[in-house]
Amino acid sequence: MDEFDVVVVGGGSGGSAVAGRLAEAGKRVCLLEAGPRNNGMLVRTPGFMPFLRNASNYRYDTVPQKGLNGRIGYQPRGRGLGGSSAINAMVYIRGNSFDYDQWESLGCTGWSYDDVLPYFKKAEHNVRGEDEFHGDDGPLWVSDQKWPNPGSLAFVEAAAQLQLPRNGDFNGAKQEGFGLYQVTQKDGERWSAARAYVEPKRGSKNLDIRIGVTVQKLEIADGRVTGVTYSAGKRRRTVTAKGGVVLCAGAFNSPQVLMLSGIGPAEHLKEHGIDVVIDKPAVGSDLQDHIDYVSSWETESKEFIGSSIAGTARMAKAIIEHRRKRTGIMTTPYAEAGGFWKVMDDAPAPDIQWHFVPAMLEDHGRENVKGHGFSLHACVLRPESRGTVRLASREASDAPVIDPNFLDDDRDIAVLRKGVRLSHRIAASPSLAKYDPQDRYPIDLDDDAQLDELIRNRADTVYHPVGTCRMGPDDSDVVDPTLKARGVEGLWIADASIMPRLVSGNTNAPSIMIGERCADFVKAELGA
Repeated sequence: MDEFDVVVVGGGSGGSAVAGRLAEAGKRVCLLEAGPRNNGMLVRTPGFMPFLRNASNYRYDTVPQKGLNGRIGYQPRGRGLGGSSAINAMVYIRGNSFDYDQWESLGCTGWSYDDVLPYFKKAEHNVRGEDEFHGDDGPLWVSDQKWPNPGSLAFVEAAAQLQLPRNGDFNGAKQEGFGLYQVTQKDGERWSAARAYVEPKRGSKNLDIRIGVTVQKLEIADGRVTGVTYSAGKRRRTVTAKGGVVLCAGAFNSPQVLMLSGIGPAEHLKEHGIDVVIDKPAVGSDLQDHIDYVSSWETESKEFIGSSIAGTARMAKAIIEHRRKRTGIMTTPYAEAGGFWKVMDDAPAPDIQWHFVPAMLEDHGRENVKGHGFSLHACVLRPESRGTVRLASREASDAPVIDPNFLDDDRDIAVLRKGVRLSHRIAASPSLAKYDPQDRYPIDLDDDAQLDELIRNRADTVYHPVGTCRMGPDDSDVVDPTLKARGVEGLWIADASIMPRLVSGNTNAPSIMIGERCADFVKAELGA
């Protein structure tokens, strides 16, 4: 009962794809996941996304960030089947072709844009149908928004009024421009990676799904990973893997599992009394994340989502409509529209991404803001700052120590400064100006010092940590270009942690692509 061909640690975006594809190929797979099934109404209803702060969310914090004036940042991470794809804004973005060609240039052979595009298409079931850039028979449903807020449409028009081009497909021939996002939804419901890859295999003799477990460590014998020890309540259990283990616990928890297993920076492991199996300084290093500033405006218009008697009544009706028909404004991803553009002259590709939200946001939506209005995120797509993930203790149940080191590199705030200024130019364009928006944080935007202070007081993550188990061509890298761990046999890593550079966009679709690729690498090694 406890011996499998492959054990997959983590049922998030990458892990769901790996587990589902390997089970489909006839491998006996055990999927270990810390959180719940994530199949209830709160998760499936897109409009409940801001309220997913329960067992489905790790709700991590960072250490105080010197680049953010000493503030502690918030790091929501998906917990349970589907991982962050069960709590995210469902935005389907792959990144820019430049990103993957850069990976190839860094020595990640086989990871150019032309190499990864077939895997994006293989995963995708796009409602628009198949073409040069899209697939229409994959498990991951990608849909158009049918009920966008009028303000989201006004945002796209406002950008166009500044001669910023419209783009109806950010994952097509070019990324530049502004438009509505496509979303990972099917028939008005959230379509997480687990719903795409794991739930269809539920009950299959090839897939053993174990939720609510805490992975303690990888079992390593004679230079090979042979299984995984986990706890459920006070009981410990070890599952063995004849073919190998695939670690898919995410950019924070994958390095944590490695370090708890003796793979990581030697001195750090010794500080926690952990025997060093492999001295690997890159484990938990190279953390990259999209630093993001949210501009916010209040309006008298009740068209925007907001906290008022009228707004509450409208949402109550919308919940009833969604429960009955899966239609209406509760299908919102909140980040309904957005865009990509270059603000620096020497940028090789768009360096800022915008997410337009037809509501006022404060503290990641955790603070209830009275009234109606809209918000506009601007994030630095290819940050130069690098951070770390380290152990707080040798207890697997303790959260890791997360330090994104935001805005440590001055180049990042220079890019963000220009992005925020363009946000305000868009908000002042006629299409949005007709709502008479009132800036909730008015300053002299032309004054670098004032703007920098505002950014450092309010900026935070837009939830895309990567890089802590980076892929590369050298022994110093954590995994090789087939996602095999260096220095130990029988271990692959398949999640956003392997990215050598952060992609220019949201990370859910790329993480699923990484899972798809890893499944093929494992099948090639073990025999399909």
